[in-house]
Amino acid sequence: MPVTVVRFNLVDPDATPASLSARYKAAVEMAAYADDRGITTVQTEEHHGVANNWLPSPFAFAGAVFGATRQIAVTVSAVIGPLHDPLRLAEDIAVLDLLSGGRLVTVAGIGYRPEEYALFDVDWKRRGKLQDELLETVLKAWTGEEFAYRGRTVRVTPRPFSDPHPLLLVGGSSKAAARRAARLGLPFFPSAHLPELEAYYKERLIEYGTEGWTMMPAAETPLLHIAEDPDRAWAEYGGHFLHEARTYASWQSGDIRSAVKSAATTVDELRAEGVYRILTPDACVEQGLDNFVLHPLSGGMPIDEGWRSLHLFCENVLPRLRALEGIEG
Repeated sequence: MPVTVVRFNLVDPDATPASLSARYKAAVEMAAYADDRGITTVQTEEHHGVANNWLPSPFAFAGAVFGATRQIAVTVSAVIGPLHDPLRLAEDIAVLDLLSGGRLVTVAGIGYRPEEYALFDVDWKRRGKLQDELLETVLKAWTGEEFAYRGRTVRVTPRPFSDPHPLLLVGGSSKAAARRAARLGLPFFPSAHLPELEAYYKERLIEYGTEGWTMMPAAETPLLHIAEDPDRAWAEYGGHFLHEARTYASWQSGDIRSAVKSAATTVDELRAEGVYRILTPDACVEQGLDNFVLHPLSGGMPIDEGWRSLHLFCENVLPRLRALEGIEG
């Protein structure tokens, strides 16, 4: 059965506090609905100080989702590690791991926006060293034992639910990130389909004598919206996808490798490109993807339209994917 994901970043460039509150509540309700229908994962992420209200606090959102669900995992992809206090992050993840019974997946990256570092008065040039410290610290903290930290002895409680610790992956698109993951014996999450970087990571595992594995995006992992009439949906809602695509493009320099990377400047260009796809249920099934990533509230998408997309996916796509899996199995 393919992995099925509902992604939320809660972007809304025209939001009022009241409308943004409604969007947050709708996202939690959507997560509960997705959980009841057997969707695999809710994916969320972290960005700060963005004019379009991009979610800055993914762990708070994850807690709300866990409170409303029973089985679905929440992947934070990614937390910007150097912006967090290591001890407090260890505590927050431990609490969410206990609350959810081990359903939290955290991908730790270093980000690519100097503005975010400036917002928190964190030295951009030290981000690699800060990430090393953060990862080393949370792993020690989750043992529940005393350890040395910045010249003093500390102990973090409570211990997490998961043994030996909550699922933590190192994200990135650089050799430095791959080395960091291998040295610590942590799984590696390349930010795009980068087989050569996966091979480099495996070589470093051998060099360091550690064990690990890779969770890498497929060569093709489009962001999906389901509609009975894609032409109408592109005409009415394509601007929401374009807003998100242009936001990402404004952040990503030439050396940033991302599964969500668009050069489109118009809705027509975005549709032709295929990074974002509006599909009928039939066309969605026919994609034959390993990962179906639904993005129902993309770029300030009206909540009602987001629900239509999610309902169509859960009622008209998921059952057919399961039937195909049964036939092929």
